[in-house]
Amino acid sequence: MASRIILPPDDADENHNHQEAEEEEEREELGRDDDDDEHGPPPGLPPKAALPFSATWVRISRDSYPNLRALRNASSASLADAAYVKISEGDFGYVLDDVPHFTDYLPDIPTYPNPLQDHPAYSTVKQYFVNEDDTVPQKVVVQKNSRRGVHFRRAGPRQRIYFGTDEVKACIVSCGGLCPGLNTVIRELVCGLSHMYNVSSIFGIQNGYKGFYSSNYLPMTPKSVNDIHKRGGTVLGTSRGGHDTKKIVDNIQDRGINQVYIIGGDGTQKGAYEIFKEIRKRGLKVSVAGVPKTIDNDIAIIDKSFGFDTAVEEAQRAIDSAHVEACSAENGIGLVKLMGRYSGFIAMCATLASRDVDCCLIPESPFYLDGEGGLLQYIEKRLKENKHMVIVVAEGAGQDLIAKSIATSDQQDASGNKLLLDIGLWLTHKIKDYFKSKRMEMTIKYIDPTYMIRAIPSNASDNVYCTLLAHSAIHGAMAGYSFTVGMVNGRHTYIPFYRVTSTRNKVKVTDRMWARLLSSTNQPSFLSQKDVDEASEADRLANRPPLPTGASSRVVRSFDQSSSCSSNGEI
Repeated sequence: MASRIILPPDDADENHNHQEAEEEEEREELGRDDDDDEHGPPPGLPPKAALPFSATWVRISRDSYPNLRALRNASSASLADAAYVKISEGDFGYVLDDVPHFTDYLPDIPTYPNPLQDHPAYSTVKQYFVNEDDTVPQKVVVQKNSRRGVHFRRAGPRQRIYFGTDEVKACIVSCGGLCPGLNTVIRELVCGLSHMYNVSSIFGIQNGYKGFYSSNYLPMTPKSVNDIHKRGGTVLGTSRGGHDTKKIVDNIQDRGINQVYIIGGDGTQKGAYEIFKEIRKRGLKVSVAGVPKTIDNDIAIIDKSFGFDTAVEEAQRAIDSAHVEACSAENGIGLVKLMGRYSGFIAMCATLASRDVDCCLIPESPFYLDGEGGLLQYIEKRLKENKHMVIVVAEGAGQDLIAKSIATSDQQDASGNKLLLDIGLWLTHKIKDYFKSKRMEMTIKYIDPTYMIRAIPSNASDNVYCTLLAHSAIHGAMAGYSFTVGMVNGRHTYIPFYRVTSTRNKVKVTDRMWARLLSSTNQPSFLSQKDVDEASEADRLANRPPLPTGASSRVVRSFDQSSSCSSNGEI
């Protein structure tokens, strides 16, 4: 199986490249593979030293060269990014979207036996280590003639590692907003490094990215983090912004850090990607492991983010309170605003869990207030039928409506996110004005539990998930990879940085899950057929990875097949 794409050199050598590609295509047509172990080196040439699976270099077929040439100019994958994209092709439409490895730029570094093979806790494990060729498919629902599609490298301990136990010097940083489970991830990174790999030099970076160059590093031990998982927030502190790639890597290099664990959302993972690229540019033996964190659950590819289950559980409690308030007043309305800047997963899942909600509004599903079939008319109808009503709205919903009625400015926070206006407060006033014009008595209670949800400790389900994410990150870093770790179709995987930062996961209003919500609440969809068609096309484009139009037809078909399903999985 092909293991690494070789980018074509400058145009001066293009004819030579095409000649090699034609020879490779002829071999493919004859049914021969490229395994050097089977066919051996050409006569007269010395045998090449074997490289690990992740670092094997191969030629690619002629129709793939336009892909690589275009990749240099693609808007979503710059020239600097092209060197880090590792796409391998196999039989039956198999595509491996691989992650960078030390041997891509440090081919002669030594390896060491994994100490887990002598660990007493693992003595009863049937299979200690993950096979180097194990991969996880992005799409698992297929038909009998489906292509095998896009795969990611399976997470887990490797038989050979690229760090001696005594040479590891690791650091951990948390960035962005708070989320349940942050302390659990930090704890398990420290304890996992210490207990599984006997690492003693572990440091915490305080207050986000800027802590690399503005704070002293905080030594961490299993004893110092023993109880932190019982508390909300992060013991390391966090912040938005403050990312200065060169300053960060300068400090990593000066302090002798060789494993960097970065916990944060899509913006933080973009920063991790930039740090990795600078590290590779300098030829440093440093692994960068990203643990994706977003309470909104909008990280692409992965099944879900840690802390999401806890957030939904706590959001349901807020909905229950709103329901009690609404039922206790004549024509009572309970309005709950939940997190969801661009993606309404918390609002949707909390609504389905509660079953007391009459209307759920999310950013992915446009709505309108006035006129036939509008939100205000629907609220009036529900009050006349049930004498009370509960509305759940995600913070990013209806921002276009607010912009039409209130002058707004395009201000951004330190992470580059647009500052949103309070949709809950705006809706409250609009509903009051409507019923006042109707001379109809009503009572509305507005509940915003945002910071209560973000700051609580994680529940049992998330605690287990955080532990597995942390351990998978450790195994990958010890094995010499740089990646974002995440669960894909129930299996932990190593995902390229560019895949989780190139797009954002969103609720698909054309999927059955949203239909289940509409059935549960009995609310109108507020969508025209044009809206549905536009949403379908937007979903298709958003879930497609940043491959250029000149890609190999086999690669394009495989990526298209995998992007045709929701990254969070349709049930």
